[in-house]
Amino acid sequence: MAGKKITCLSCGQINAVPFEKLNEAPKCGKCKAALMSDTPVDVDLATLVKAAQTDDIPLVVDFWAPWCGPCKVMGPEFAKAATALKGQARLIKVDTQKHQSAGQRYGIRGIPTMVAFKGGREVKRQSGAVSAGAITNWAKGL
Repeated sequence: MAGKKITCLSCGQINAVPFEKLNEAPKCGKCKAALMSDTPVDVDLATLVKAAQTDDIPLVVDFWAPWCGPCKVMGPEFAKAATALKGQARLIKVDTQKHQSAGQRYGIRGIPTMVAFKGGREVKRQSGAVSAGAITNWAKGL
C-alpha cells in the first residue's frame, strides 16, 4: 500500500495510512485514536523519539513549560497552526518541566522552542514565541 507511516501518539502503534486518507481523519488500527489531529497533542519523550524517527509526516514539536510566559502566549497560536496544517504536518507539545530528559536530549536551551523533524532527523529549529501565521509559514517549507 502506498502511503505514510504515522506513529499513534496515544499507544505508540505504527500505522500505514494511504495518501488519500490523510485528510479524512485516519484512526489508529490498535486504539482508534486520531492520527492527524487538528489540535496539538501533549507527548512524553518516548513517544516523541518514536514519532520523530518513524513518521513520514513532518512533525513540529513545541518544547514549553507551564511557568513560561512566552509559552502561554504561543500556546493558542500553536493550536491555530495545528488546525491550518492538518494533513500536512502533526504538531505536538512536550512539557520540559514534566519531561526534563526531552529538553536535555534535544539540546533545548530556551523555551518556547519549535523543532521540526522529517525523515527521521531534525530539519529546523526556532526559539521564541511566534504567531500562528508564522508557525504555519515556517512549517509549510518542510
